[in-house]
Amino acid sequence: MPGPKRCRLPITDILLLALLLSCGGTGLLLAQSSDGLDHGQGLYHKHCLECHGATGKGDGVRAPFLSPRPGNLVSAATSAKTDKELLRTIAQGKPRTDMPAWQDVLPVEDQQAVLQYIRSLIRFTRPLTPPPPNQ
Repeated sequence: MPGPKRCRLPITDILLLALLLSCGGTGLLLAQSSDGLDHGQGLYHKHCLECHGATGKGDGVRAPFLSPRPGNLVSAATSAKTDKELLRTIAQGKPRTDMPAWQDVLPVEDQQAVLQYIRSLIRFTRPLTPPPPNQ
């Protein structure tokens, strides 16, 4: 009699699940209202777009003139950071870069709305190469 059939998930699904489970508090921000998302989008377009670009890849119109270049907000490395880490960067800026501290400019609620919008830019897609055949 054959043993139980094993469920095999694609590695991308496993990584996505691990990312969602390990991103302490990310789900909380993603669950906010669309009003908060719209507000965050407006703030992002006003304060972040020129450097980080429309899709958050660090390719805004000012990016070629900055050293170091602006961060890619949708990269795997940035996506894996917790909301707390990203909010700290938004609030305190990044030393030796053009990323300013927003803590004296934007209230905490606005900083959270910007983070909610940044998280919404992340799009997970399946790889273009087919998975190996099941054996």
